[in-house]
Amino acid sequence: QTKLVESGGGLVQFGGSLRLSCVASFGPDYYAIAWFRQAPGKEREAVGCISANDGPTEYADSAKGRFTLSRDDAKNTIYLHLNHLTPEDTAVYYCATEFLFTGYGRCPLSNPDLWGQGTQVTVSS
Repeated sequence: QTKLVESGGGLVQFGGSLRLSCVASFGPDYYAIAWFRQAPGKEREAVGCISANDGPTEYADSAKGRFTLSRDDAKNTIYLHLNHLTPEDTAVYYCATEFLFTGYGRCPLSNPDLWGQGTQVTVSS
C-alpha cells in the first residue's frame, strides 16, 4: 500500500525540540516532500518542503531559523527537526507529496495527492 507515515510527535516544553519522521512505503528519491500543520480551529498551513535530487528546500516564515528539513532516501525517511518550540507550534503535523508527479519533484508542491495520518505536537508554556 502506498503511504506516508509520520511519527515523533509528543509533548514538549517551551523552547524544546522534537524530530518528526515521515517514512514512505516507496522509494522517495524522486519526490519532493512537504510538511504541513493544522492547529485546532485554524486552517492547515505549510511548514516546509524539501525537493528531490538536491533541489531547493523552502520554509514558511514561521519555520525559518527554527525548523530544518532533511532526508535519508536510503531509509525512505524525511525528517523535520523542530527547535525553539513555542505553544504556537502546537498542531498536528502532516507530510505530503505529489505521488502522481513524474520526474524529480520540486518545491513548492502545487497539488499534494498523498498524505500521512499526522502526528501531534504539543508545546507547553
